[in-house]
Amino acid sequence: QVQLVESGGGSVQAGGSLRLSCAASGLSGSNYCMGWFRQAPGKEREAVAILDTDGSFDYADSMQGRLTISQENAQNSLHLQMTNLLPEDTAVYYCAMGALFPFNYCSMSSSRYTYWGQGTQVTVSS
Repeated sequence: QVQLVESGGGSVQAGGSLRLSCAASGLSGSNYCMGWFRQAPGKEREAVAILDTDGSFDYADSMQGRLTISQENAQNSLHLQMTNLLPEDTAVYYCAMGALFPFNYCSMSSSRYTYWGQGTQVTVSS
């Protein structure tokens, strides 16, 4: 059974930083797209960062220059370093993973991700 567990959320003041982590277990095979999504109250879930199987990455325009996505231990750990946080970054942040196959590239579309964590709250105060 696949399990994704996020950690590292919390409350910070505007301009602060947080590092989110995601521990994955139960994945079989290789070539998984990995990503971080967020959902603010009253808004739809949106992608903030994805990591493709070739090591390339993509970030949401709203957070460009303020994010670094990384992994360690192959697919077991995924991290998201967030800097210069703004009040509008307040949301529940989710770790997600999905098989690359049958596509050739990863996408920021949430429909491409099969496995989801429970989420971790990030609150940024002004």
